[in-house]
Amino acid sequence: MIFYDCSTAPSPRRARMLIAEKGIDVEKHDVSLAKEEQLSAEFLAINSGATVPVLITETGVTLTENLGIAAYLEARFPEPALMGNTPDDKGAILMWTAIAEGQCGLAVAEALRNSNPHMKDRAIPGPENFEQIPQLAERGLRRIDLFFDKLDQRLQGRDFIATQDFSLADITAFVLVDFARVVQKRVSDTHPDLKRWYEAVKSRPSAQL
Repeated sequence: MIFYDCSTAPSPRRARMLIAEKGIDVEKHDVSLAKEEQLSAEFLAINSGATVPVLITETGVTLTENLGIAAYLEARFPEPALMGNTPDDKGAILMWTAIAEGQCGLAVAEALRNSNPHMKDRAIPGPENFEQIPQLAERGLRRIDLFFDKLDQRLQGRDFIATQDFSLADITAFVLVDFARVVQKRVSDTHPDLKRWYEAVKSRPSAQL
């Protein structure tokens, strides 16, 4: 398998953590988004969408989305299970993964890409250019606050977000919550249960990569 990564971006970090949690050996290539290597002809031949992560499977299939990569790796390497063993757990994990993506990941992206001067005309990832909309940045910041509130409430009396075990939902939420620092949103004592969970996941070896 071949894994196209970017050490500074949140999306490939999600796949990188999952790969590490499962102890999988893959061939890794770093793609510098800062240098716009994702827009090079060489990389566009791999993924015309100009995004990372990308996983080339053992049979040569190209996977370019985190959920697709996670589903493949879970099926190919079922232990430890990170997407649930029971129907209820599988549903809960995908539900909370979707909540984290929609309510935190998209919010951080809105806030960052619509305010950072280095992302002028790059408000949406991919090969096409889109102008920044400042109002979306303001909305994104508010949505991050709401997600922190929701996750703090969810984690009261719980060690993990979706089920009783560490899962893809925890990886997704941790990476996106951690990345919110780029728009000056950080976990603090105002969210004690969120902070407890955040520090616990942060201490895992996979989070150090």
